[in-house]
Amino acid sequence: MSSFSLSTELQRPALVINHLKASREKFAKSVADLSEAQLKFKSAPDRWSVAEVAEHITVTEGNLFNLLTNMALKSPATPDKERKVTDDQLVAMMTDRSSKAQAPEQNKPTGRWKTGAETMQEFEKERARTIDFVKTTTTDLRSHFGSFGPLGEVDALQWVLLISGHCERHIAQINEVKADPNFPKK
Repeated sequence: MSSFSLSTELQRPALVINHLKASREKFAKSVADLSEAQLKFKSAPDRWSVAEVAEHITVTEGNLFNLLTNMALKSPATPDKERKVTDDQLVAMMTDRSSKAQAPEQNKPTGRWKTGAETMQEFEKERARTIDFVKTTTTDLRSHFGSFGPLGEVDALQWVLLISGHCERHIAQINEVKADPNFPKK
């Protein structure tokens, strides 16, 4: 579960920006100084390596942002609409690794970037776009909703939390790979 606590009455984008920054820092630390062997290590043939998880986080960041801007924000404003989940519940669900999910094809790793550094450069670009959007938008993110699978309709600010929570979910996966007893020492 996320170590970052959110207010159930999250209205200020600054709290969401802090959540985005915190997950960005955790992600960078989780892959910092890993060797090529460590990045490519798989605990089993059907498991993702750290490099593949990092690629998935990066690709999904952009795809979730596009869903936010092309679906949720294009919905009519409904400021009085009831939320099915609180912000805290949403982040808890996103970061809970006890239930596994299958990534959609477009979010699966395919070796888009040659190195871990290239992947992280792309991630930084995507995350900067997300943070800049939250900082500069004049749209009431609490008034626009879009459907997100089992969670149903979530508001646009919660979509941003989905992006950050998704990153945290997979940081935990990276840490699981690194905790494998066969993980290379360097």
